[in-house]
Amino acid sequence: MGRSPEGQGLSRGFGRGLAPLALVVALCGAGQAGAGPITCREDRALLVYPAGQAQFTVEIADTEEERARGLMQRASMPRSEGMLFIYPDEAERAFWMKNTLIPLDILFFDEAGVLVGLQENARPFDLTPLRSNGAARFVLEINGGLAAKLRIAKGAHLAHPAIDPTVAVQPCE
Repeated sequence: MGRSPEGQGLSRGFGRGLAPLALVVALCGAGQAGAGPITCREDRALLVYPAGQAQFTVEIADTEEERARGLMQRASMPRSEGMLFIYPDEAERAFWMKNTLIPLDILFFDEAGVLVGLQENARPFDLTPLRSNGAARFVLEINGGLAAKLRIAKGAHLAHPAIDPTVAVQPCE
């Protein structure tokens, strides 16, 4: 993946080995968003939403080069993994699927970790800009179709150490 034609942040890229079976879905008794700090790890993205929780082992893309490469040329990605794009500021974002071999769900979060936009089942190789439809600072890419299967929707909360705990809806300890 690279920049969209409009020059918006557009990326993909995975290099580190990631632990299998890191996806944890709790459909009953999910933690309340904002109920207090939770334990977070740099290599994990935790989503808390009305239907439950989902945890993904993530590769971080926080440099211009990593964000430009993103998940390009990946033949597959384990269901429990994803890529978390971290930007220095909150802005409208646009991604595309250039050189991306697998369908993806692209989740856009604001600086507080609230899901503000969702592009589901982005088609491999499609050059159409997929927009956040709102200011986003964090973007999580997961396998296509997973957001619907897990019932992840706008308003879900992301917990990750990169989110400033003074503004995070779901802060990390």
